[in-house]
Amino acid sequence: MKVFYVIAMTLLLISCKTETPVKEVSMKDDVTFLASDSLKGRRTGTEYERMAAKYLAQRFEDLGLEPKGTEGYFQEFTFKDKTNPHEDITYVKNAGDSTTTAVNVVGYINNNAENTIVIGAHYDHLGMGGEGSLHRGKENEIHNGADDNASGVAVMLNLAKGIQGKNTNNNYLFIAFSGEEIGLLGSNYYVKNPTIDTKKVNYMINMDMVGRLNDERAIAIYGVGTSPKFSQALFANNKDFKLTEKESGVGPSDHTSFYLSDMPVLHFFTGQHEDYHRPGDDVEKVNFEGMEDITQYLLAIITDLDDDGKLEFRKTKNESDETPDFKVTLGVVPDYLYDGKGMRIDGVSEDKPAQGAGMQKGDVVVKVGDYVIEDMMSYMKSLSKFEKGQKTMVLVERDGETIELEVTW
Repeated sequence: MKVFYVIAMTLLLISCKTETPVKEVSMKDDVTFLASDSLKGRRTGTEYERMAAKYLAQRFEDLGLEPKGTEGYFQEFTFKDKTNPHEDITYVKNAGDSTTTAVNVVGYINNNAENTIVIGAHYDHLGMGGEGSLHRGKENEIHNGADDNASGVAVMLNLAKGIQGKNTNNNYLFIAFSGEEIGLLGSNYYVKNPTIDTKKVNYMINMDMVGRLNDERAIAIYGVGTSPKFSQALFANNKDFKLTEKESGVGPSDHTSFYLSDMPVLHFFTGQHEDYHRPGDDVEKVNFEGMEDITQYLLAIITDLDDDGKLEFRKTKNESDETPDFKVTLGVVPDYLYDGKGMRIDGVSEDKPAQGAGMQKGDVVVKVGDYVIEDMMSYMKSLSKFEKGQKTMVLVERDGETIELEVTW
């Protein structure tokens, strides 16, 4: 009887044992890990990208997402390395010499719905610099990419937590893409090798650089014209953001891959800054309160569209098709959130014509030579009129004054 009592008590204790709860992870925790020096900038195809991918797979598992890659949460893809910067990258089936293997991380919330919303963000960055870096200084500095794009990944994970058990008229596919910085490779590969029926994709939301919401609370949203439902949903759920809406579904981020496969897309972006593609893009400069506000805005949009069924897809005008070829550049970072007349400068590169002419961050370019600058497109068209070595006068507005500056291209 004594032995039976001991066994019974042991079984009772085992049955009463509770599982250790998963530690609550904040967006700051996610960005801090992904943008840490230990990950060396998460360059595509490196062991550090793999470390980031394993972290994200664990986060998906802890959030209760189903694996939806080709091997658990992972979807590997291999491509042939470029021998010169003008080559197109091609995918190959088998890894070998002169190839790189990268990995997307894919998780799924199955609500047994007819259609699926794709929510994505790229997690790769520039590693120690090299091609794509705008840094002019000591070589081999870590490009941590806190805003670009640990911020987008953190918002994606926050959405995965916030959407569970809600808005069940759609399923949700969450994808952390690799290879974005070298040509949207991960998203392009996924669209061509999907793990769900992409004809059942309702729409795709992409977050790339959403960690620097400024005092104006300005957000650029691309792809607004890819479905007739988007504009109203963005307007109806906006409380105090200053929105710059772009119609086109084509742009320099992963939403483009889905748009080109006839899926409605929205891409969220809080703007470029002086740390873009430089070592200074660190976690200390990220606006986490702004990221939480963006998360709640996205959840409100998804909720608004939840009972609208499958959204109609519309093709949009591709603004990049109209971009003229030009041989010169001012060497500035445009403010893509600016919606006034002219082209506002968000950053000035060292040793470039703009710096030599005395241009400053915040200047608004209103005239280049004889060409009036109305917007970004007219600015780029004006550049096509000049050759290297030429000089011209550029008018900028600064603190309410119009200033004439001489530029040597």
